[in-house]
Amino acid sequence: MSIARITEISATSPESFEHAVRNGVERASKSLRNVKGAWVKEQEVVVENGQATEFKVILKVTFILDD
Repeated sequence: MSIARITEISATSPESFEHAVRNGVERASKSLRNVKGAWVKEQEVVVENGQATEFKVILKVTFILDD
């Protein structure tokens, strides 16, 4: 039987929401073993001088605990 845990993280990208999600999952995978998925809880865009300058996401990352 496997037991999963969910942790919440935030990630950013100057390019897009997709890149922010990828950055978050890649970074979480460096610290957490057995990452199995992520759910985007929130999205936010930082706007400066009428231009989107940063894309932020809050992710819920699911990983399996070691036995």
